[in-house]
Amino acid sequence: MDTIASLFSFITTPVSWVIVQFHTVYGALFGPDTGWAWGLSIVSLVILIRICLIPLFVKQIKATRAMQTLQPEMKKIQERYKNDKQRQSEEMMKLYKESGTNPLSSCLPILAQSPFFFALYHVLNGIASGHTIGVINESLLASARKAHIFGAPLAAKFKDGSDTIHALGASVTDVRVVTVIMIVMMSASQFYTQRQLMTKNVDTTVKTPFMQQQKMLMYVFPIMFAVFGINFPVGVLVYWLTTNVWTMGQQMYVIHNNPTPGSKAQAAYLERLTKHVTHHGKVSRRSEKTIVKAIVAKGRDRNEFERKFINALTKAGLTAQSDGTVVKSTVQAAAQTEDGAPVDTTTAAARRQQPKRQTKAQRQSGPKQAGEATSLEKSDEPQDAKPAAAKQPQKPGSGTRSKAQSGQRKGGPQRPKSPSKK
Repeated sequence: MDTIASLFSFITTPVSWVIVQFHTVYGALFGPDTGWAWGLSIVSLVILIRICLIPLFVKQIKATRAMQTLQPEMKKIQERYKNDKQRQSEEMMKLYKESGTNPLSSCLPILAQSPFFFALYHVLNGIASGHTIGVINESLLASARKAHIFGAPLAAKFKDGSDTIHALGASVTDVRVVTVIMIVMMSASQFYTQRQLMTKNVDTTVKTPFMQQQKMLMYVFPIMFAVFGINFPVGVLVYWLTTNVWTMGQQMYVIHNNPTPGSKAQAAYLERLTKHVTHHGKVSRRSEKTIVKAIVAKGRDRNEFERKFINALTKAGLTAQSDGTVVKSTVQAAAQTEDGAPVDTTTAAARRQQPKRQTKAQRQSGPKQAGEATSLEKSDEPQDAKPAAAKQPQKPGSGTRSKAQSGQRKGGPQRPKSPSKK
């Protein structure tokens, strides 16, 4: 560990300078030689670094979701070229290039944070050995060696011997108890962060090897922290515990406000968003508009939770727009009364579709009226244009005489009627 930390000695001076500046502020409040002053300086260093790494964290989220989206395609490539590893790697790289995804993007925050972690380890190791390092001079070195956190010196380790610990003004029991508690908390926070990612923010509709890999990391990372934690000074444990708590809170914020599509977190988020939109009739925040815009753009590719969200808006008389806003639907607007009171669109549509009930007399006279209207419409046409098939012979005994029975010819000059016989 000391060899690795020495590789990042170039960043030791900036890290020690930041710690000293925070120590000046906290030393004025709690005293320069107290563990609160030095411990809060390390915590503030973590917060400053993590704030600077927020853009990389956003890239990590996008990269992780892009990798989840590509998992089905990656699985097809692995099955298709399972006997040709070179072709499989080429197709994988081609897939990454076409989608604009980099597998290393999900590790950016950890990789970017590593130099600061090892630089802090190098500074605390120098304090433990009694050597000035960076901008920490003799007076600051003496003050740091006196600082204790719950009875454990900042530079003490779990594996240090009694002579080393007594030289720092502490007991072996205090150091062991404090370091064990901090290692357990550090491992537990890492496990909880990974577990909430797996149980709440993973697309449950796609079963891929990526999910199995994440599940394995959920158990591997806490074990790694427990193994390496016994070699970390107390100050480094404070650093790592703080960054784990920050990551856990950051992950909870992302899951609550920007969940992965198809996950349980998205179902809970869309349920909350549905209640908010139906109550206020609009989308308030920019992040909500972004999510609604993405759901509208998917069209028929929406998952179950997204379709339920769109249907709930429709039942409430609202329509999601392509720009992420929500407006009243045209059916709802047309169904309003003159005084502006809303009308149930479902009832209004049903009333419009329901035909008017006719009486028995209307049903019986309906065909006759229709036939009369047809004959009136066609009365202006010449009789020669009428098809012969349209002239049906009348049945005998119908009560009305046909033109042939009344002595009228169908065409040409008419024959005079014979005198009636009395």
